[in-house]
Amino acid sequence: MNILISLLLFSLIVVFHEFGHFLFARAFGVKVLEFAVGMGPRLVSCKRGETEYSLNLLPFGGYCRMLGEDLEEYEEAPEDFTPEERKALEEENRGRSFADKPVWQRFLIVAAGPVFNFILAFFLAIFIVFWCGVDTSQISGVMEGYPAEAAGLQEGDEIVALDGHQVVFFREVSAWFDLHAGDPVQVTVKRGDDRYTTTIVPKYNEERGAWLLGILSKGGRIEADTPAKLLYYAFHEVRFTVTSTFDGLVMLIRGKLSPEYISGPVGIVNTIGETVEETKSYGLLVLMLNLMNLGLILSANLGVMNLLPIPALDGGRLLFFAAEALFRRRLDRRVEGYIHLAGFVLLMGFMIFVMLHDIVRIIR
Repeated sequence: MNILISLLLFSLIVVFHEFGHFLFARAFGVKVLEFAVGMGPRLVSCKRGETEYSLNLLPFGGYCRMLGEDLEEYEEAPEDFTPEERKALEEENRGRSFADKPVWQRFLIVAAGPVFNFILAFFLAIFIVFWCGVDTSQISGVMEGYPAEAAGLQEGDEIVALDGHQVVFFREVSAWFDLHAGDPVQVTVKRGDDRYTTTIVPKYNEERGAWLLGILSKGGRIEADTPAKLLYYAFHEVRFTVTSTFDGLVMLIRGKLSPEYISGPVGIVNTIGETVEETKSYGLLVLMLNLMNLGLILSANLGVMNLLPIPALDGGRLLFFAAEALFRRRLDRRVEGYIHLAGFVLLMGFMIFVMLHDIVRIIR
């Protein structure tokens, strides 16, 4: 049951991503040949209009296959078509190839996938904030002997920025020091109508095994009591998730974050399953809210990862489109196809490595 719930949640996120591509392709008159959930061999399929909708064996990923997206310009006619039927198909497909569309339309079609992930994350955030409220960055006091006390912070102060990065939630402060352990930080504080910035060097706490400013949370969560506040906090829930993902990637590249933090589909499914197991005894509402929170994180993460400028990912294709628009010259499609193919092979190799790493970690 846990695995089924995990796969449904993961599939929802992927389908929403691919639906972004599908919707914009249809809006610009591109023929969508297939809309698939999952990868690998096809399990079931049905054709509605001109699009084949299929469910594939491996429940990780999916795709929206468009006419002319790869090297083929036109859909091949079945062998049993008559010459008249073949000619009619060619006429039907004329001008409906992805490759024939202006670069700005191709850019929007590809960008729509990650954007839809952010939209899904935003809607999930609205539900979470509505039911759970938010943990504000206002502090209830300071710990004796810690840097926050020496810097003059006091009860009622609200932390609004760390090193110039906006802070809305108290958990952002903890997350910051998970990635910037021991580094001096410029803390911007709001006190009443005034703001001031001070540099604080965190202190290591042996008992907790963490670097601390020495500030105390008010605890609990406050309600978003107006529609404006609800949308504001929902936006910042997504913003916090996106920036945390970017920060994590940067720290990983710089070698300051262990690869142990990377999870692939197997690890994600396992995490969802553990969440279901741990929260189902608290009732359906708590279970659903926890799944929504995971969905928010996963959807925003998928959006970020797909925007990375790596061949075979949406970000890599957007990079080619941007270069085409800038230099007013298109790279040979065959060369571009080989580059994306090489990126896909490397990406699949990395995914297999991460999947094996997930399996070993779960067994341990």
